[in-house]
Amino acid sequence: MSKTTIEPYLTFSGRCEEALEFYKKALGANVVMVMRFDEAPDPVPEGMLAPGFEKKIMHASFWVGGSMIMASDGCNSSEKFGGFSLSISLTDEAEAKKYFEALGEGGKVNMPLGKTFWSPLFGMVEDRFGVNWMINVCDPNAQGCA
Repeated sequence: MSKTTIEPYLTFSGRCEEALEFYKKALGANVVMVMRFDEAPDPVPEGMLAPGFEKKIMHASFWVGGSMIMASDGCNSSEKFGGFSLSISLTDEAEAKKYFEALGEGGKVNMPLGKTFWSPLFGMVEDRFGVNWMINVCDPNAQGCA
């Protein structure tokens, strides 16, 4: 069996460029690729793209730590996030606090950072774009930890 990876693909309903700048500041994201709809080698099918989206981002890729995240403005302006969270596992509490505070800027804290039975520091925050994040400090020797 070949190596399989699952990479999140976020659609920002026309705010992708703003989101990329925010994640660069908040998480130290490294944007490696951006293509706008009007730069695509093939035209977007008639009627698929919302008016005014020609200069919006068709596809972007960025790294946060060792994880690739892909993003787009989408083809219309009505898409919403729901039913998932992105989880960041860290071994450093100061770094976890930094990420949590940065992601919460203009967003909403769903669960303040605090001690849980599985972590010395865990919290949940929705960023200004509606993306839910879980920040988790874990034992570096534990399975699934950064």
